[in-house]
Amino acid sequence: MHVITGATGNVGAEVVRLLAAAGEQVTAVSRNPAPQPEGVRHVAADLGDPASLRAAFAGASALFLLVAGPEPEAVLKVAGEAGIRRVVLLSSQGAGTRPDRYAHPAAFEEAVRASGLEWTILRPSGFYTNTLAWAGSIRAHQTAAAPFADVALPFIDPADIAEVAAAVLRRDGHAGRTYVLTGPEAITPRERAAAIGRALGGEVRFTEQSREEARTEMSRFMPAEVVEATLGVLGTPMAAERQVSPDVAAVLGRAPRTFADWAARHAAAFRP
Repeated sequence: MHVITGATGNVGAEVVRLLAAAGEQVTAVSRNPAPQPEGVRHVAADLGDPASLRAAFAGASALFLLVAGPEPEAVLKVAGEAGIRRVVLLSSQGAGTRPDRYAHPAAFEEAVRASGLEWTILRPSGFYTNTLAWAGSIRAHQTAAAPFADVALPFIDPADIAEVAAAVLRRDGHAGRTYVLTGPEAITPRERAAAIGRALGGEVRFTEQSREEARTEMSRFMPAEVVEATLGVLGTPMAAERQVSPDVAAVLGRAPRTFADWAARHAAAFRP
């Protein structure tokens, strides 16, 4: 049985769906109940309260783990005691490129490696779904705003992350591997806005924000240290953060989906 934490999130919900569709036994874990595919068991639990996970982990052999809560060692101890043998951690590319700025996922990675379990670490770049932050302004005014208009980064479709996670959970041969997951090309905020416009059959006007304007907006929903780390990646990316990784193709046997494909599939979110 597979246990999926964060089962209502962009990645976790899709991992649940993929595993259930493949006929696997799945336990979905989230703090609040949510509709699940037929046959999927849901357990309300919190990664911030490792003891609450015992019922979810009972009888499981594999765990999809989010970076959440302050005690990764305690979570992994509960997993090991429950008989879980395999753990797939959804970390962040920044844990490898900027571990001082991404200390929380870096700490989870260290705990996973030291757990004694069979582990695989996934380090995705930025998500295409971050662009949904523009949905309101595009629906109302056909406009989008972001900083660093012409800095290109290889963001990724969360559906591809989920597909990689499901494959790694189900198949042998991935133990001890760290996969960097990116899209197939680096694309700028200006280009993402244009792609959404094409998906809508019109034009999305793009405005470049200053770094300070972006900081003020992001600070409404992010801690200060996360804001600064994110601005660093978006504005002054390292060479490794600009590179397209081959790892999605290596695991799935196909190229990752393009942003244009994602925009076409999600065009309804941007329509008035």
